[in-house]
Amino acid sequence: MIYFVGAGCGAKDLITVRGWKLLQKADVIIYAGSLVNPELLEDAKEGCEIYNSASMTLEEVLEVMVKANEERKNLVRLHTGDPSVYGAIREQMDELEKHGIAYESCPGVTAAFGAAASLNLEYTLPGISQTLIITRMEGKTGVPEKEKIEALATHQASMAIYLSAGMIESLCKRLVEGGYPGETPAAIVYKATWPEEEACVGTLLTLPQIAKEKGITKTALILVGEAIAQRGYEKSRLYAADFETEFRKKKGLS
Repeated sequence: MIYFVGAGCGAKDLITVRGWKLLQKADVIIYAGSLVNPELLEDAKEGCEIYNSASMTLEEVLEVMVKANEERKNLVRLHTGDPSVYGAIREQMDELEKHGIAYESCPGVTAAFGAAASLNLEYTLPGISQTLIITRMEGKTGVPEKEKIEALATHQASMAIYLSAGMIESLCKRLVEGGYPGETPAAIVYKATWPEEEACVGTLLTLPQIAKEKGITKTALILVGEAIAQRGYEKSRLYAADFETEFRKKKGLS
């Protein structure tokens, strides 16, 4: 069996219990060496075959998977964060299906949520934003025209932008052109939840200079939106005394 497992976004203990158990039982592990915390490999069982996919092609990864399946071994494909976000897993799964090989997915903590935890953020503050957009700027891999940064910026929702730290000046300029005011709160979080994590908060106008001063050009997430400031929001109706739920009656009303 092939298991696609999310390793979490940095800290070793952010892998799920399910993912950790699968890792311990694996006969073969293929991990994203440039991104996954190598400390996780310390929990691999003795004799486990370990491959670093950073230097492998899709065909080479598939070759290891097919061989493991033929030998009736459990293989864990260890991806950074959550495999479903920029994990390039669909192309692997399609190839496995062609070979009639069974597979399962195990979720992980993606960087957007690791970064939010580092800054104690809530992306969905009532009265501010009830939407979180996870996206990236086009680079070597393009994006659909309707998902260009300017188009997404028109919503002025909370936004977590991956794989774009090296283009931050252009990114912030395009976000403003798309509709965010220049003073919109923004943050850049380098290596969220890793020991060397660095989180900086500013605005769309100041963030490029902050990133430049800190020397942050990659492995960072950019967060944008009024929710980043954590102010001016409305309290949740869920906990209001006059709000009745299946589990709680209205209180304090005559």
